[in-house]
Amino acid sequence: MIRFYFHPTPNPLKIALFLEEAGLPYEVVPVDTRKGEQHAPSFRQINPNGKLPAIVDTEGPGGTEARVFDSGAILLYLGEKTGRFIGTPADRPELLSWLFFVATGIGPYSGQAVHFQHAVPEPIPYAVNRYRREVQRHYHVLDTHLEGRDFILGNDYSIADMSAWGWLDRAPRVLPGEADPVAAFPNLKRLMQAIEARPAAARARAVGSDHTFKQTMDEDALRAMFPSNYPAAAS
Repeated sequence: MIRFYFHPTPNPLKIALFLEEAGLPYEVVPVDTRKGEQHAPSFRQINPNGKLPAIVDTEGPGGTEARVFDSGAILLYLGEKTGRFIGTPADRPELLSWLFFVATGIGPYSGQAVHFQHAVPEPIPYAVNRYRREVQRHYHVLDTHLEGRDFILGNDYSIADMSAWGWLDRAPRVLPGEADPVAAFPNLKRLMQAIEARPAAARARAVGSDHTFKQTMDEDALRAMFPSNYPAAAS
């Protein structure tokens, strides 16, 4: 059984997609980041970084319980555990390269683009320009790679595609003000449409829908989500 620590944001969405694609039994454990539940000592034992997603595999290596945190690590762990969506041994170099390309590029630049356009008290034009342009540059790199390929590894749908989908799905929020943020990247758009057509994608979107997460971005939520913006509490 996989205990899946979840909040409805891009990185957990990737894991929901894998779990639904693979048909693995799992239990959703909601973690409300605007309430600061990610900072609870019990959750920090699972992810010391206090971020979502994270999993606990009750049947990990050697039959022991195992924790895994960070979406890229979780996708790779589950792919190797099931032997699914990881391509062939010959695909391994490309799989790792593109999985890390998303983890170190598309993901963090998209996250910063969202932050500096939607969360800052006052606009910072330099930061907005910097992160939007880096997102678009990464989109271009992946779009160029996808020319003539159905998926990132070629003909085989993989965890690299799932990882990209999590953040590409939020392109309208990452690049607001554009009618179609991926219009200039036709191969990315085709990839997104191919994943969206899979029944597992709709099921993944429904994960956690039976739980009411805090919606208000008040002072408590800001402190919970961006604790490094505030002085450390006295010990």
